[in-house]
Amino acid sequence: MSLSQFPLARRADQLVGSIIDSSTSLLAAQTHDIVRFAMGAPASEAVPVELFNSVPAKVYDASTYTYGATEGEPHLIDALTGYLASTADPTARERITITSGGMQGLDLAFKIFVDPGDLVVVESPTYTNGSATALSYGAELLEVPVDDDGMIVDELEALVAASGRTPKAIYTIPNFQNPSGTTMSTPRRRRLLELAHRWNAVIIDDDPYGLLRFEGEDLPSFNQLSPNDPLVFSVRTFSKILAPGLRVGWVETDPALQQLVINAKQAMDTCTNVPGQHLVAEFIRSGRLDAHLDWLRAEYQGRRDAMQVSIDRHLGARVRTTNPEGGFFLWVTLQGEDAKIDTQRLFDIALAEGVAFIPGPALSPGGRFSDAFRLCFASCTPERTETGIIRLAAAIEKAKSELSFTVDFEAGLPAGSNGVSHAGVPAGAYTSANQLLEGGTL
Repeated sequence: MSLSQFPLARRADQLVGSIIDSSTSLLAAQTHDIVRFAMGAPASEAVPVELFNSVPAKVYDASTYTYGATEGEPHLIDALTGYLASTADPTARERITITSGGMQGLDLAFKIFVDPGDLVVVESPTYTNGSATALSYGAELLEVPVDDDGMIVDELEALVAASGRTPKAIYTIPNFQNPSGTTMSTPRRRRLLELAHRWNAVIIDDDPYGLLRFEGEDLPSFNQLSPNDPLVFSVRTFSKILAPGLRVGWVETDPALQQLVINAKQAMDTCTNVPGQHLVAEFIRSGRLDAHLDWLRAEYQGRRDAMQVSIDRHLGARVRTTNPEGGFFLWVTLQGEDAKIDTQRLFDIALAEGVAFIPGPALSPGGRFSDAFRLCFASCTPERTETGIIRLAAAIEKAKSELSFTVDFEAGLPAGSNGVSHAGVPAGAYTSANQLLEGGTL
């Protein structure tokens, strides 16, 4: 039975999936060694496995394995608000709802605020899991460019004016943005708040990486700049600072919204997994979180530096990169003649060489940035990173060699080619990455 024969809802056309998440399955299917710069996962060494393994005997009991309160386990909320009180961005208990990871927080935000046809602003490039969630609720997306200071808010204003209507929501990753690694400047944050209030648009403030600054000065959050602002919907997660498999995160919202958030969540999963909540609560209550974060910051700074050194050594002026002050990612843009290489095609070649990344078009709803790609520096040791960048440089060289061999497909293949390019790539294989992107399975 083909998909077209099912009685699908109209919104099924907008369920575009996640190319980023699908890369996990694709890489698992490979049988050769691959350096994995693709997924934005913490280093395996960064997950406190021994401590996690010791928690069940200490704190798990029968209550750990039953249904929990939809808004979250009380002792996790207490532990979390207690910890945040020691930071520059404290909050109140009544503003917190525990979620099943950051993605559920985004789903809740778009479910609550977005109707079919509503305009939603996204950064360009962006975390396309977020934009895909907006699309699943029928949003129309407006991409706004990013530079070294984050979303270019002046261009946002102009683009909204040109669209002839105002947005319902503005989706932004202000700190160490995924995928660019850039951070929105304080003046732009202030201006974005002003525009949100002018348009009565909610800012969906997605900040998985804010606690992972390893260089520079902390910038004020939207909540610090505009305390208790009802138009700021903050999404947070433990996935990047503890472990993504726990699937525990939280949202911070105006208290007037909390019952609506609970109602929406009850239509999804009733409650966030209780064992995971108990584990996170115990980790925070044990007093280990600050030391753990200090270790992560130092480790990830070293890994970023190692990646930049390897890129300088093996790619040099062939690429331009961002230089993030925290988080997981840097953004690489091909330069000169190399900029003609399509990074979707480069992905295929690189995978065969034994290195994986996320190509730029996968990080734009409109498929932009064919000359760019995202690298995660957090997951690999410096030695492993060096190996991966060497392989990446070899892949770029092979991709560039293809540019000098062009085939006029309308006229047919040149005599004697036997359907194989001089680089040894079968004719027709060139579209494989495009096919994966279209199918959401890269």
